Amino acid sequence: MSEFTLYHNPRCSKSRQTLALLQDNGVEPEIVLYLDTPPNESELKSLLKKLGLSARDLLRKGEAAYKENGLSDTTLSEQALIDAMLAHPKLIERPIVVHGSRAVLGRPPENALELIGASSSR
Repeated sequence: MSEFTLYHNPRCSKSRQTLALLQDNGVEPEIVLYLDTPPNESELKSLLKKLGLSARDLLRKGEAAYKENGLSDTTLSEQALIDAMLAHPKLIERPIVVHGSRAVLGRPPENALELIGASSSR
């Protein structure tokens, strides 16, 4: 099993670029097709913690579900935003690369190099 996990959408160019970058650096991540097998609530909260982001920071604001569910409302709680991502996984920004207790968004894909460097320095 890989030490790296990639929350991946193969239709997304940044996600494909991040996967290629990992592979070019000798990393074969465990791939989670998060639209097919979305994270559950505890996994999503764990990802947010590892990323050091709020739920609002992880939302894809250009998705139809963002507008349809009124998620631009700044009075919505963290839990309400998490619930929206659980109901509509397309709202989760991608790709996410996880290594141990850390994670990064692959936007830009080069962000993943932080985790690869941390991995090789151990």
